[in-house]
Amino acid sequence: MNALSRFALASLVLLPITSQALPLNDDFSLDMSLTAVSDYRSRGISQTLGDPALQFGATLQHSSGLYLGAWTSNVDFGYDYKTRQEVEYYAGYFWQASDAISLDLGYVKYDYPKEGQFNLSEVYAILDLYGVKVGAYYSNDTPNVFGEDQDTLYAYLGYTLVLPAELSLDLRLGRNDTKDEAFLATNGNGRSAYNEWEAKLSREFVGVTWGLSYVDTNLKKSECASWYGYDDLCTATVVVSASKAF
Repeated sequence: MNALSRFALASLVLLPITSQALPLNDDFSLDMSLTAVSDYRSRGISQTLGDPALQFGATLQHSSGLYLGAWTSNVDFGYDYKTRQEVEYYAGYFWQASDAISLDLGYVKYDYPKEGQFNLSEVYAILDLYGVKVGAYYSNDTPNVFGEDQDTLYAYLGYTLVLPAELSLDLRLGRNDTKDEAFLATNGNGRSAYNEWEAKLSREFVGVTWGLSYVDTNLKKSECASWYGYDDLCTATVVVSASKAF
């Protein structure tokens, strides 16, 4: 598998939705983005069996702070699962108190075509105080390995540093709690939560935002396999990304 070669080809066309919006009129603006990553990691876990992904997002924003949008990425859960796509639909309200203080509240629905048993929804809140971000995502319909819905809570703490040479360093420490002992070790012991973290360097060059991330979790291989089916989806990795906004 020549993942880096495929990623290099994808990056030629290429981003998170963090760019200047396209104004439609006095009240509405539109953000669109295209991103290529060498591995789609969500909360520390690979969603593509370690393979690259192309992702596209569009957000319609209103001057009041209300917004709605959609985002999609290719995925691969292995085995005989038919879905090769994740689609997210979201809506929310972004309140900007000042240049240094903001609050983002919203709802997101995750859809997986041809494999509806993976569908779920979350409500979220993200507080930004002088560059320190505190976020939480809560779901009461996350599917488990028994085909039942359960509560989950993902919370994280993040901070962005501006470095010399126009580099940006984004740091994140998160905790994903399934409320049940879903992660089982080889000795039979289980736990309900794991920690994940990421350090990402990024810089804009020739109109593209380039990123280099280190991603890891504290899940053991057996704990990873007991929930996700494979033991190598939760281990440390380096993710290369290229993104462009329209």
